[in-house]
Formats: sequence, structure tokens, C-alpha cells
Amino acid sequence: MNSSRLKYTLFCILISSLSYSQSKLNSFLTPSDTLNKPRRNAVLVSEASVAGLTLIGLNELWYKDFERSKFQFVNDNNEWLQMDKIGHVFSSYQMGRFGASLLNWSGVSKKNQLIYGATLGFGFLTAVEVLDGYSKEWGFSWGDMLANASGTGLYIGQELLWKEQRIALKFSFHQTKYADLNPSKLGETTLEQVLKDYNGQTYWLSFNLHAFFKESKIPKWLNLAIGYGGEGMLSGSKVIDNQVLTSYSRYRQYYLSFDLNLNAIKTNSMFLKSIFSVFNMIKIPFPALEFNKNGAVFHLFYN
Repeated sequence: MNSSRLKYTLFCILISSLSYSQSKLNSFLTPSDTLNKPRRNAVLVSEASVAGLTLIGLNELWYKDFERSKFQFVNDNNEWLQMDKIGHVFSSYQMGRFGASLLNWSGVSKKNQLIYGATLGFGFLTAVEVLDGYSKEWGFSWGDMLANASGTGLYIGQELLWKEQRIALKFSFHQTKYADLNPSKLGETTLEQVLKDYNGQTYWLSFNLHAFFKESKIPKWLNLAIGYGGEGMLSGSKVIDNQVLTSYSRYRQYYLSFDLNLNAIKTNSMFLKSIFSVFNMIKIPFPALEFNKNGAVFHLFYN
């Protein structure tokens, strides 16, 4: 499944959350110390409604343009230098983080936050994967399912092990020359390119240093980030690139950089905390050292 749809869905949910937060008072945004049933019920109904309407919308608006088929499986694990799979990990992790946060706001127990909140991404993306299974264009991918489970596992595992997210999964993007060479696949507009141009996407594991060295004087907001990206991709397959488009050499990129933990910024405003929580999914631009098959490259300002 094309993970651009997942990031688009995640983007809409997070932006809606931000707009919703802007209209509420600080006290309303403060998580409940005990179970608040009206909040919990509102969260469950809202999540079910949004998920249901999104799936119906995808089925009617997205899949209708493609031929349906009997349920089929596809092995797309070798495509896009696995950037699409990491996109699934990212989407599942962030949706699970968002789901658990909403239940925490409702005063739901930690156990139930993990069971019913942190699994939100995996459950939703499984339903989308089933829709893919009935599309002749795609098909059900076990690789996607493994990626979805990995994103959920990254969140739940840290909560069980440390009771906090010491390692955040983040995203950054920059425009590339490749989108103009194949806009139908990589996007025509800037927003489409953010979602579809894997050459400009970078996924980061952002390590909070203070969380690992709690007795140190390392600032709580300082993170060390390790990134992964890809270059030279005009389509999912290298074979198609060479036969139809061009012979651009595709290769993997690895990055080392610093990052900010926005959740560690001190403020008494729950509104600001909500904003920081939403935007903490984005890797803050910093100098970065890139490693690829051609050697090492220093970027003074990388995003």
C-alpha cells in the first residue's frame, strides 16, 4: 500500500486536533486524574466515527478509480528502498501515540491506554490493508503489516520498558529534482510531494539523551537523531526506472544530527503543550552528517 495515504490521513487528524485545541481553555486540555467517562465516551465515539468515515471515503473516493479484484497478496518489500515501509512504521507509531494521549486525557488507566489507544494505528491500517487486498492495483502486503506492527510495538515497548518515549520516530522533508521527472508518481504540488516523493523524505529515530542519562546535566530538550532516506527513485522498482524513465542510480542515505524534544519545553499552558506534542513528530532542522555509497557529506542545514 502507498504510505502517502497513511501520512495524509495522519496529517488531517493532527491538524484537526490542533485546530480543536485552539478553541479550548487550559483547564479543559488538562488530562483527568481519574476516569472521566464523558471524555472517554467522546473519544471512543469520535475515533470510531473518524475511522469509519475515513475508510468509507477511501473506499468510495480512492479505490473507485482502480479495478477491483478478488482478495490478493502482493510482495512489495523490495520497492522504494523500503522507504514506504518505514512510512508505515511512522504512521502506526504516531497514530498510536495520538490514541494513547487522548485516552490519557480521559483519565483511562495506563493499561487500557496501551490496549485501546496505542493500537489505534495498527487497527486502522489493517483495515486499509484489507481494502488494498481487494484492489487489483495493490494487494494485501505482509510487509506493510509487519511495518504497522513495528510502529505500534515501538510505542508500546517503550511504555512498558521505561514508562516514557525515550526514542521518538520523526519525519522531515525537502523538495527534490525527481518529482518533476515523474510527477504522477512523486507528486505535482508541494503537498503531494511531501506525501509521495520518497527522495525528499527522511525518517528519524530521535534519542532523548537526558532520558538515558538522568543524573547528567544534559538538557532535557536535546536529542540525538539517526536518520534514513533514499535517493534516485522515480518509481518503486529500479527495473522500471531504467527501462522507462532514466538510469538514475538509487542509493540509501544515513544521517547523524541533533534534534529538539518539544515535549520537554517547560510551560504552564496546556494549549502550548498540545501544540508541542503535535509538532514533535517533525524533526527540527539542524546540521547533519550524511553517509552514503559515495562517502560522507556535511549539511549545514538539513531538513
